[in-house]
Amino acid sequence: MTLSDVYFRVGGPHIGSTDTALEIDANNVLVDHTWVWRADHGVENLTDTQRWHTNLGRNGVVVNGDHVTATGLFVEHFQQYNTVWNGEDGTTVFFQNELPYDPPTQADWMHGSTQGWAAYKVGDRVRSHRLYGAGAYVFNQNNPTIHTTNGFEVPQTPGVKLHHIMTVNLSAGTIDHVVNGIGGPADTTKVGQPVFVADYP
Repeated sequence: MTLSDVYFRVGGPHIGSTDTALEIDANNVLVDHTWVWRADHGVENLTDTQRWHTNLGRNGVVVNGDHVTATGLFVEHFQQYNTVWNGEDGTTVFFQNELPYDPPTQADWMHGSTQGWAAYKVGDRVRSHRLYGAGAYVFNQNNPTIHTTNGFEVPQTPGVKLHHIMTVNLSAGTIDHVVNGIGGPADTTKVGQPVFVADYP
């Protein structure tokens, strides 16, 4: 089964909301060139703080199926994990993310006691996953003091492998670590300079 060249936009010129924009429950799916976007900036004459509370989007992509492969996966600006991968034996080749621009406060951007939500989350029970070439970018223009603990969050197990991943600061906010407390920070001392982790673990 193939899902290719699909575009999602939540909100923007008009208010929109979703819990999950794209959920994949089938096995053996190829996802190619898919852009999944919550519009946290638009022309509907709302402030960023107002938009945070009206253009609602929890997760961009949730993968529950096994043996799913994604190539060219773009998932941006969602209010919790942008991508959640729960299926076994998944592969992503090229993942691009911008975290949401518009959290009003750190309290609005918390996951329990953790600051913020990772751009890419591999489920805690997953034992086999591969990610090649991925970037998570931060631009907290609504509140530049906001921190995100990790760009990527994965279980620590030998079968989950990440290759050539990075975080980047676009001029506001901070991603403290690239993955699971390793690498970083991507902060305003190095705007536009990627913080790389070549291989994890």
